[in-house]
Amino acid sequence: MASQPAPRSVAFRSLQISGAPVPKMRLQLLLLLALCGAGPAAAALRFSLRGNWRLCNGNGSLELPGAVPGCVHSALFQRGLIQDSYYRFNDLNYRWVSLDNWTYSKEFKIPFEISKWQKVNLVLEGVDTVSKILFNKVTIGETDNMFNRYEQCSFSWDWGPSFPTQGIWKDVRIEAYNICHLNYFTFSPIYDKSAQQWNLEIESTFDVVSSKPVDGQVIIAIPKLQTQQTYNIELQPGKRIVELFVNISKNITVETWWPHGHGNQTGYNMTVLFELDGGLNIEKSAKVYFRTVELIEEPIKGSPGLSFYFKINGFPIFLKGSNWIPADSFQDRVTSELLQLLLQSVVDANMNTLRVWGGGIYEQDEFYELCDELGIMVWQDFMFACALYPTDQGFLDSVRAEVSYQIKRLKSHPSIIIWSGNNENEAALMMNWYHINFTDRPTYIKDYVTLYVKNIRELVLAGDKSRPFITSSPTNGAETVAEGWVSQNPNSNYFGDVHFYDYISDCWNWKVFPKARFASEYGYQSWPSFSTLEKVSSTEDWSFNSKFSLHRQHHADGNKQMLHQAGLHFKLPQSTDPLRTFKDTIYLTQVMQAQCVKTETEFYLRSRSEIVDQQGHTMGALYWQLNDIWQAPSWASLEYGGKWKMLHYFAQNFFAPLLPVGFENENIFYIYGVSDLHSDYTMTLTVRVHTWSSLEPVCSRVTEHFVMKAGEAVCLYEEPVSELLRRCGNCTRESCVVSFYLSADHELLSPTNYHFLSSLKEAMGLCKAQITVVISQQGDIFVFDLETSAVAPFVWLDVGSIPGRFSDNGFLMTEKTRTILFYPWEPTSKSELEQSFRVTSLTDIY
Repeated sequence: MASQPAPRSVAFRSLQISGAPVPKMRLQLLLLLALCGAGPAAAALRFSLRGNWRLCNGNGSLELPGAVPGCVHSALFQRGLIQDSYYRFNDLNYRWVSLDNWTYSKEFKIPFEISKWQKVNLVLEGVDTVSKILFNKVTIGETDNMFNRYEQCSFSWDWGPSFPTQGIWKDVRIEAYNICHLNYFTFSPIYDKSAQQWNLEIESTFDVVSSKPVDGQVIIAIPKLQTQQTYNIELQPGKRIVELFVNISKNITVETWWPHGHGNQTGYNMTVLFELDGGLNIEKSAKVYFRTVELIEEPIKGSPGLSFYFKINGFPIFLKGSNWIPADSFQDRVTSELLQLLLQSVVDANMNTLRVWGGGIYEQDEFYELCDELGIMVWQDFMFACALYPTDQGFLDSVRAEVSYQIKRLKSHPSIIIWSGNNENEAALMMNWYHINFTDRPTYIKDYVTLYVKNIRELVLAGDKSRPFITSSPTNGAETVAEGWVSQNPNSNYFGDVHFYDYISDCWNWKVFPKARFASEYGYQSWPSFSTLEKVSSTEDWSFNSKFSLHRQHHADGNKQMLHQAGLHFKLPQSTDPLRTFKDTIYLTQVMQAQCVKTETEFYLRSRSEIVDQQGHTMGALYWQLNDIWQAPSWASLEYGGKWKMLHYFAQNFFAPLLPVGFENENIFYIYGVSDLHSDYTMTLTVRVHTWSSLEPVCSRVTEHFVMKAGEAVCLYEEPVSELLRRCGNCTRESCVVSFYLSADHELLSPTNYHFLSSLKEAMGLCKAQITVVISQQGDIFVFDLETSAVAPFVWLDVGSIPGRFSDNGFLMTEKTRTILFYPWEPTSKSELEQSFRVTSLTDIY
């Protein structure tokens, strides 16, 4: 922040914000201190109150410094009064923090003469959550909704701890101005199909404190689009909205914003200058991206129901990605570097979409800016999840303020492609999760429609015409509307999106998965790596059935379900060394999770172009979940801090723009080609069969050249398994494994995929692989040259807690040598890598 000018007059002020824990987290605040007085025209002054505050508990027995932005837990930790909140059982030990009342206070000098300003605002961007604000001991405001400028996952879910935080978690400042002040500035690019022309709708909200109308002009400039337009405006006293409509010349080529993997993320710098009476100039700058988004719900030949897919710039896009939860229980720990790391890992894994799930928070501006720059589409839930909410007028007023604020804040981001009213509340209501008496259901349906349709939807339609809105996820989309905003079966395969979880059925059997229009949630759990757990545990915790392991698992029977699913196809660890057994079990849960999500995702990918038994045309796969909020078992593919699990490496392959997918049906082996490319390509498919006991393939077949159509999934290969085994030297299901890849002109285009013909616990000839590794360095990148003595499934390279990622990991190694690159995220030496490096394959635990 720029330094403040030397004060001409000093006023002493004190500010207190007292918080109280409550079981409901929602909120906003903009407090006004209206001070009248004539003064010269000038730009607004800002005086930041961030930095050191005093913090004390309810009875005054504990007083300490507290940083703002921040929270009570962080302040206590920084003073050494509590340990790391994530260590062992501290989520239980530190419950007292959330059960106490806390007061933030600060005495400060205002470095300007207040009487010369017509209005002085106290602005709090984020207060968590229920609080009373006192200025010089006078109550000037209260808060009860942290989502309205000033998180409900604080109270724990089945993947996170309970840390109901309190504090001033965003900026706090004093603003002073005369004449008028620009409160909000937002815009939406709109494409006029009939005129074949781009336009820009700009909305600016002013607080006009002058007693007389304020005249002036607005100059809007987008240099690279050769656009400069001037408008005359008149601002009447009070709250005023200025709406401007900018035409982009048809003669100028406008480059559109595309999702990752589909084109560039071109943006244009824009300046908007307000030249107002009295020499008052207000300038805003922003980056403008142009793109269109359509949600297509239309009849499908051969299937009842409707499609559910997105067109970006008129092109159908398969949404592939994951679900985003808050990166930490304590938002003051979420740095720019962490956001950059996590979101870069999204695009590095060939994803193009994140669903910002409705049980967390509306993310900070930087999150959406990074998504714009990286080409990550965002499915944005409003912050309502898995609950029945009230509809009293006070609550509705709070929600309306929250939704209006978030729309204004976020709608200019091209990355956001849809608003969704809530997470799973339609399903919760219609599937009676909360055991509502049948006679009371009409009342609950009425309340549901009041909140999500008559309030939230109404505000979205009025405030944002650039993207679609659905009331819930899962939902039946247009069918939900037709049924009066709630469907009898919100999880239908024939409409909208579905959420699907099944931890008991065999995940290798693709027939258990729904052949739906769009899969927006699905997944399986695994444990994070030992190096991640080690930081928050002690030696007595290092077993799968320890008190720590049971406590860290928040999903009922989650640990048993992981072992059940793993045991269907793998031998469970049996080492006599308890620590080795624990590490092997962690590894096996990651193998299981990666293989399960791979099988399910590939099923959705190959279902995009076909209708089978009236179902199909799947156009989205967003697994649950991307990131962890602490060090514990979860559905995440990125551990707390960003380390890639095996699943994330698998996602890098199964979300590749070109992929062969293998599966069996009625003892016939099929390979589909799946293309996310925009052009057709002529290519071949290579199919190889190895025995588990040999690094040389026993047979190989290359197809004739064929044309792989853009944006389609088609069958490329089929062969009865019995014929394949006979053709390849009398292989058996237990003794052989199939691998395959797509290439054009001998250039590898797709990842090499594989298909297991039997469970690996039944594999014949699988022997312990001796894998040696030589590490070398090329600039900032490290090269790992691997050599194996035998076929090795699920080869896992691990460098402990050294931050970075490999070019591939968890792979099936059927060749004698292989080179893998390591990209460190921080300066790292070769000797550090050599000391930390470990390599594991499935044969090490058999």
